[in-house]
Amino acid sequence: MGTPELISPRSPRVTAARRLARRAFRGKERRFIAEGPQAVREAVEHRGTDGVPTLIELFTTVEAAERYAGIVEAAHAAGAQVHYADPAVVADVSQTVTPQGLLGVCRFLDSPFESVLRARPRLVAVLAHVRDPGNAGTVLRCADAAGADAVVLTDASVDLYNPKSVRASVGSLFHLPVAVGVPVEEAVAGLRGAGVRVLAADGAGDDDLDDELDAGTMGGPTAWIFGNEAWGLPAETRALADAVVRVPIHGRAESLNLATAAAVCLYASARAQRVRTVS
Repeated sequence: MGTPELISPRSPRVTAARRLARRAFRGKERRFIAEGPQAVREAVEHRGTDGVPTLIELFTTVEAAERYAGIVEAAHAAGAQVHYADPAVVADVSQTVTPQGLLGVCRFLDSPFESVLRARPRLVAVLAHVRDPGNAGTVLRCADAAGADAVVLTDASVDLYNPKSVRASVGSLFHLPVAVGVPVEEAVAGLRGAGVRVLAADGAGDDDLDDELDAGTMGGPTAWIFGNEAWGLPAETRALADAVVRVPIHGRAESLNLATAAAVCLYASARAQRVRTVS
């Protein structure tokens, strides 16, 4: 096969993709960018609840198309428009310092909060007041790894489709239901109504995670609320929870960062739930 024709830098498709770096355009078009082979591979395989493929368009350099031929072929097979582009064009659209040559334009894939509740989840991560997109994506990845059933981003948290959030999730965005824009009061009430115990993770919590595990109270359906990176959870949010739980610090560290604390809490719940299932 000869060298494919490259899309023009002035093409309306390039302009539209470039605009998705801005939240207002993402919301208007209900589309976002997934960068790199891992994210694009996941996007190719993902389908919405209506069965429609999530990947709409793929921008690729000739070199990347050769290196990741399987992904490009799968994109073609899924009905996505594949555009070959000069590396400078991909770099212009990309939000990374060192683009990997693959950019996917994807449909929004968040789930209605009501559908999360109907599925009777057993483990949920609720991101309340999380403002750093990298942290949001990393917590989503932790939730996926721990086997959580869903993630909820409150209306006070960062945009799920921020490029940094998407990259930090390393593909986990495509693996589990994520509800967005849910007021924290509504999230807590809905989860509790679905039979889920709601725990707030806070370094100043009255309850110790080890004590909760020893008491055998964590084997049932559980939702963890995680707060802001700098100032944690406000008093009114902590008051909504069934318990405010701290991760014990056994060494001399002053505290744990958000993603690390989330991983500890989610894995503790996952372990407790498995033990209850086996017993």
